[in-house]
Order: sequence, then structure tokens, then C-alpha cells
Amino acid sequence: MRDRNHFSGDIEKTTMSENAIIPTVLVLGSTGQIGGLITERLMNSTAVKVRITSRRKEEVERQKDLGKDIVYLDLDKPESIGKALAGVDRLFVLTGYTVAMLTQSKVLIDSAKKAGVGHIVHLGIFGEWDCTDPHFAWHQLIESYIKTSGIRWTNLHPNMFMENVLAFFAPKGGRFSTYWGKQRMGWVAGEDIANVAAKVLLDGPEKHHAKDYWMSTEVLDAFDISDILSEVLNKKIEGELKSHEDFKAVFTGGNIEVEDWYAEGAIEFTRQVSNGEMGYIGTIRNDVPFITGKPAITFKQWAVKHKGQLLSNM
Repeated sequence: MRDRNHFSGDIEKTTMSENAIIPTVLVLGSTGQIGGLITERLMNSTAVKVRITSRRKEEVERQKDLGKDIVYLDLDKPESIGKALAGVDRLFVLTGYTVAMLTQSKVLIDSAKKAGVGHIVHLGIFGEWDCTDPHFAWHQLIESYIKTSGIRWTNLHPNMFMENVLAFFAPKGGRFSTYWGKQRMGWVAGEDIANVAAKVLLDGPEKHHAKDYWMSTEVLDAFDISDILSEVLNKKIEGELKSHEDFKAVFTGGNIEVEDWYAEGAIEFTRQVSNGEMGYIGTIRNDVPFITGKPAITFKQWAVKHKGQLLSNM
């Protein structure tokens, strides 16, 4: 009897091991800034299988040759979505800031329901429920649609990416400029966003369903940032407060090609921040340590890490 029980226990363990299901995670934007960081973290874990996407067929073939689980997915081509979602358990949703994101996201969420996806993690915005800025409102409509889909969900709410200081807000001519007057802004490192998203995707919906996580980890104005940059780069950087009208001139000057709807939304964002309509944008709401178990990255730490890129942009 003792031997049979021992044997039965071995069978049970073997069966459980053989039948253990490793969830498949599909990451949208896996070749982009945040999506790439999330993908990297997930691929370093054996707890999930990672499927990545590309809208470029030649990139799909190249990555397949490298042994990657990659699928062709173009959100503007609904016929490509079904195959991409087949067998997917968890989905990370990141869309562009254009009005097309409304249709793209609806079709994607409807398709995820048909495919039996069990958890959607959506990267949204740092906005209050009654905000009127257009691209914030688009994200909120998507979040609401996810919640009514019946699929378990987690919404991530990052404030201004520190990485924008490497791009649109890069210091030029010894000046660092912001476009919301005297108002302060909350900032978060892309690495922290990725760490939170990856942890949520690894843990799954049992722990994170119906949760909203907020990431505004440090509040700084143009002068705070210019002081930090001056210290880290060992160069004098002057802070400069510009207005939403200056921001509008940047978009209408013909140097930046963006969708009209997005440009108008971005200008409206800076206008509303400038006049205090979005005062919450200048607050700290930091869920990073609760999810990752680590303190959020400070702007100074971020600047030290990206010192070479900052210098090359000047």
C-alpha cells in the first residue's frame, strides 16, 4: 500500500508538471521604446511565452529566422488580428496617439474576446475621469471599452515620460524648455513603466485584475530639470518657461509631421496644463514600488544613465 501511494504521488506530480500551462503574452509595440523594454524583461523569464508583432512583413521573416515567436499584425488591417491572437492568454495594448486608435483598439478588444484572451494590460494616460483633452479622452474611452468587454484588465497610467527629454524636449542651445508656463509636471522613467507592465503580465490577472496603477514619480519644472542636467552634464543649462502658444508654433511651423487631430490634442494639453485645468498632472502618484518592490528611478538617476544621449542631442 505504501509503494502504491508513493507511485500514485509520482504520477500526480508528473501529470501536473506535464499539464502545466505556460501563458502566452502578446506585446504590441514590441519594437518600440516601451514595448521593447517590456519584451526584454518578459523574455528573461520562463514563466511566460512571449509573442511579438510587427507590421513589416520582412521584419517578421527576419525574426522568425532567429527563432522568435513573431506574427504579422497591422491594426489598420483587421484581417491580420485573428491569427496574431490565436492561443494568446495575456495581451499588452499600446496604441499611437491618433484618432485611429479608437477604431484600432475596439477591433483589437473585440478580437481578443473572440480569441479567448484572459487578461488585457493597457498603457494609457495620467488623467482624471472628466478631463477634456482629446487624446486623453481617447484613451479613457478605450479603457472603458476594455472594462465592459468581460476580459480581465489592468490599466497603467504613466505621466510624462522622462525619455521625452531625449526627443521633443531635448535641451538645445544651452536651454531646456517646457510649454506649460509656471505649472509643474509629473515625470516617470520608461524603464519603470516597463518594469510595472512586465510584472503585471508575469503575475497575471489573479493578482492584478481590475487594478489601476499610477506612475507619476517625481514632480519637476523647467528650472528643476535644467539644474539636474547642468550637474549631470557638467554644462550650464538654463530653464525656460514657454507657453502653449509657443508649442502651437512648433507644430504649425512645418518642421514636424503629425496628424492634425494629434497636433490639436497636444496643443490643447499644454493649454489646459498652463491654465490649471489639469492641476493633477503636477502631482506625485507613485505605484511603482508597490508593484516592482523597488524605488522609482529619479530624474537624476535617469539623466546619469542617458548622459551620452543627452550630450549627443545638444
